[in-house]
Amino acid sequence: MLALLWALARPELAITRLLAALLVLLALAGLYRHVQRTNVTVARFVEALRHGDFATRFSHSGGASFAELGRALDGAMRELQEERTRDAEELRFLQSLVDDMPVALLTVHPGGPVRLANKAARRLLGFADVLDREDVAVLGATFATRLADAAAPSKEILIIRLSGGPQRVLLRVGTLERLGLPVRAITIEPVQATLDAIEVAAQTDLVRVLTHEILNSLTPVTSLGETVAALLASDPPDLDEARIAVATLARRAAGLQQFIKSYRAVASPPVPRKRRFDAADLAAELARLFRADWPEHRLELEIAPGLVLDADPDLLAQALINLLRNAAQATGHGGQIVLRMADRPAGATTIEVEDNGPGIPESLRREVFLPFFTTRAEGTGVGLNLVRQIMVAHGWQVDVAIGELRGALFRMTSA
Repeated sequence: MLALLWALARPELAITRLLAALLVLLALAGLYRHVQRTNVTVARFVEALRHGDFATRFSHSGGASFAELGRALDGAMRELQEERTRDAEELRFLQSLVDDMPVALLTVHPGGPVRLANKAARRLLGFADVLDREDVAVLGATFATRLADAAAPSKEILIIRLSGGPQRVLLRVGTLERLGLPVRAITIEPVQATLDAIEVAAQTDLVRVLTHEILNSLTPVTSLGETVAALLASDPPDLDEARIAVATLARRAAGLQQFIKSYRAVASPPVPRKRRFDAADLAAELARLFRADWPEHRLELEIAPGLVLDADPDLLAQALINLLRNAAQATGHGGQIVLRMADRPAGATTIEVEDNGPGIPESLRREVFLPFFTTRAEGTGVGLNLVRQIMVAHGWQVDVAIGELRGALFRMTSA
């Protein structure tokens, strides 16, 4: 270009001007070709990235002379390829985990079909990968309603029709987000066999306790009946002794009647009406009631500041009154009793009633919650069973252990 400018200043150098102009045109053409090749190479590299082809490398030949850029892009591409390989392996693991998990999993997309997400779901329900309306209706109307209702309960037990007949199943529902849309994930766990086993065990325990208590009441009634018959059959009849025996017989029959009434009360499970309320207020009210009935006992309150309970206050108070009364009876005059209420991790709540009495032997800790089971001669065996029923109705757990005071520790824990 300088030569062309120099030649243009001298009219006598026409051939030189022509030659310089030709060389300038050739240089411009070469530069254009060089830039064009580099642009094409970069464009192909970016296109490979867009399509996820991480095996592509930046070409250093054919006009692509950006050596430092090429090395940097090649390094980034290798890292992306390694990361993609790791992600693919993790994805295969998660897919295998979902597909082989023993719990049936369904996904429900808004306005879309119901998909069976793993093998357990396909085995349990007996369908292919997708359930249409007719398939869902076959499984049961309630089940179909739950699948269609986005506001269905997060956990419930219902009956669906499977290949082996109607069965109770536990439904758990969670909501995820996929591509900006809510997707419900539903697990189905057959619990019929477990419930049957629990029912049989409960019936066995109940029959054992009932027969024990009824026989204990019927034995003296039978004996008194025979005594009355013998007194009336004597010559002359001993009416005074017969009257005493009949009065005793009436008292024992009344006791048996009261026992049956208690059984009927136990057979009616409570229905909680939950609301949020301050734990300190409930504890203060229980303390006033307890000190009015047991002034010689020492009741200590350990309530977490600001603790709020989500429960039926009346039923919860009834359960705690039963536990406090049992603790007072177990400790005797001057006993020490502690009522604790505290938060636990993950939003759970713990309520404890502890005493310094003799405690409950480990062999009896399971049976103390059975209806009519009692270790006291004057006990009815209904109180602790009522406590358990109230906790179960709330979805809480209750257990008994040995506390720091070396006596009984009843612990109730929210779900």
